[in-house]
Amino acid sequence: MKHTTEHLDRTIAGAKAVLWGFDGPVCRLFAAHRSERVAAGLAEWLAGRGLRGLLTDEERALADPHVVLRAVDRRHPGSDLVAELEERLTQEELRAVDTARPTAWADPLIRTWTAVGARLAVTTDDSPRAVRAYLAGRGLADCFAPHVYGRTRQLQLLKPEPHCLIRALTATGTVPSEALMIGDTPSDLEAARKAGVPFLGHARNDAQRHLLQRAGAGLVVDSLEVVLRSVEQLGRVRRGGGGGAR
Repeated sequence: MKHTTEHLDRTIAGAKAVLWGFDGPVCRLFAAHRSERVAAGLAEWLAGRGLRGLLTDEERALADPHVVLRAVDRRHPGSDLVAELEERLTQEELRAVDTARPTAWADPLIRTWTAVGARLAVTTDDSPRAVRAYLAGRGLADCFAPHVYGRTRQLQLLKPEPHCLIRALTATGTVPSEALMIGDTPSDLEAARKAGVPFLGHARNDAQRHLLQRAGAGLVVDSLEVVLRSVEQLGRVRRGGGGGAR
């Protein structure tokens, strides 16, 4: 545990910019407005237009709206169909904001990290409109503004491609080695690797932890509380308060 804490402290001390995944690290966007129902609704909309064959049985079974969107884009890239499907998903994400559940310790961590001088950005495959709506509702918009980098119509650039991370690095004027990404999926980890950004995994359960570790994540936390304590410690050191006992 001490080794992990020291590793975490060093990682946080070196992060001038923190790139946050959204659905997971910041909140559970589909806590009540279930993503499975959203995926099913998108699939039904396609079927109602005689396009059921655009999805394989496996893609439908995954019950993931992003899988549906990307599958259609692979078969009809850049089409009006994809644009309308993406807008439908955006509207579902905006509706989900009203019932989204904040990730434990995320709000105080975001405010504290901002207070100690880190530049924060959201790097996500979700709609930037939904992200901004959520952050505004939680009083967190100023902690990130204007650095929200989400899904665009160029769906081939979603994670694991590092496009949104690179946009954040460029906009914040940060070299990759001095940034940190907080993510909860192997695609987050791969995007961070491609961008050359250190990665901190956040796992809300054992299955997610094992998934991240199998993908090669070297630093994974079960709760953002330990990250908050490390950032608070960093703030005390920078104010001249010294290390002290943890």
